[in-house]
Amino acid sequence: MATTDYSRLTRALPFWICLSSLPVLGFAAYMGGWWLLILFAYTWMFFGLMDFLAGLNTGNPDPETPETALFWHRLVTLIWLPIQLVVIYGAIYYATHNGAYSWAEKIGLLASVGILSGSVGIVFSHELMHQKPAFERHLADGLLASVLYSHFRSEHLKVHHPYVGTPRDPVTARYNEGFHRFFPRVLRGCARSAWGAERAFLARKNLPVWHHTNPFWKYGALQFICLWMAYLMGGAAGIGLFLVQAGMAIWQLELVNYIEHYGLTRKHLGAGKYEHCQPHHSWNADQRFTNYVLINLQRHSDHHYKPSRRFPLLQTYSAEDAPQLPMGYAIMGLVAMIPPLWRRRMNPRVRAWRRKFYPEITDWQAYNKAQNPMPK
Repeated sequence: MATTDYSRLTRALPFWICLSSLPVLGFAAYMGGWWLLILFAYTWMFFGLMDFLAGLNTGNPDPETPETALFWHRLVTLIWLPIQLVVIYGAIYYATHNGAYSWAEKIGLLASVGILSGSVGIVFSHELMHQKPAFERHLADGLLASVLYSHFRSEHLKVHHPYVGTPRDPVTARYNEGFHRFFPRVLRGCARSAWGAERAFLARKNLPVWHHTNPFWKYGALQFICLWMAYLMGGAAGIGLFLVQAGMAIWQLELVNYIEHYGLTRKHLGAGKYEHCQPHHSWNADQRFTNYVLINLQRHSDHHYKPSRRFPLLQTYSAEDAPQLPMGYAIMGLVAMIPPLWRRRMNPRVRAWRRKFYPEITDWQAYNKAQNPMPK
């Protein structure tokens, strides 16, 4: 291997840390019992601990790096779909054909798989859906279908990115809105807004909503295939366990969505228009280890500023330009599950953000009431 290729490989290897979850899951499946909780401890607690040990990474790569130099970074996202499918359906088959497993263990195993498909699979699908090559977008659709959340692509690209920080985006968590209220609201709102976005897109081309180019046809077909494969692996029980896996993955996705924009809003300019999305409209986090695990998803300020920029090239921002989370997503996700603790940590930061970036708005309660017709 040439020196240049070796250097590129070594720079990419930390982003392959997600693969370490596979032997942990295999060990948990073999041991059964309480060992099935180990993947949760590994991904949410151990990774959080590693953030403290590894510290912050505030360095920025050259955003003009050619795509040919990112092969080893991209490769991990390209190979994940077959890995995830083997893990999901292998776990269903193992759980339904292992006579020693109790029902609690079967559910625990597939919940553990859901941690993997949510913390890795959906994150990778998010990266892939933003890219131009059709092959990568097809991989993203496959990953989302495997957790029964295919409409996320339409909602994310055609609703969330254009309208983040505004009342039109159901995924932007409102100030003082706890996750336990946010989650059911988003489950209802995302599918509806995704369908509405595709319907409006087709209408602009004078096409009916049932036209074959509506991606919901593809979403439905892929999700049906995923459920059918679950049935082949384990019958009706296999479908039930597949739903456990999918539910766990979706919970993780929306927990991250909750963290990324909590309490942040874009200024209304009148006539239904809002200011352009800037780095200060997303929470930024520089925790090195979780950024390796989540392929720089925590550099979310730059992702919304430059959505098509590949994950190895995402930039980070100082507190002068973007609001900073006190800890990485791994720990902040646990905090978000305890609303009083979350509000204690985050509400003062939201208020400081308001004073810094929008000092002219003195009554935020009245401002949000006027701009936000959605339920609190």
